[in-house]
Amino acid sequence: MATQAVKVKNEESQSNAITGAAAGVGEKVTGTIQGTREFLHDVRVEMKQVTWPNRDDVTSTTMVVIATVAFFGVFLAIVDWLVQHGVQRLFDYFHV
Repeated sequence: MATQAVKVKNEESQSNAITGAAAGVGEKVTGTIQGTREFLHDVRVEMKQVTWPNRDDVTSTTMVVIATVAFFGVFLAIVDWLVQHGVQRLFDYFHV
């Protein structure tokens, strides 16, 4: 008798869980749409507060980046050449 009561109670709770889950999906969808609208509104508000750089600022910082990349490219090429020749001399010294 007790097992039947537990069985009936489990069946009732499973059917309620399914119904509750189905209702929750509808709430999640409307919540997602509302959340998306709110997010896009917040993005528009924040984008109006952004201070965008002018053309001269962009040009000057781009030149700095190009010069820095060129410097490190040449520097690393020289270091690579020195290490390569140093290792070659070590191999020649030990006849490997």
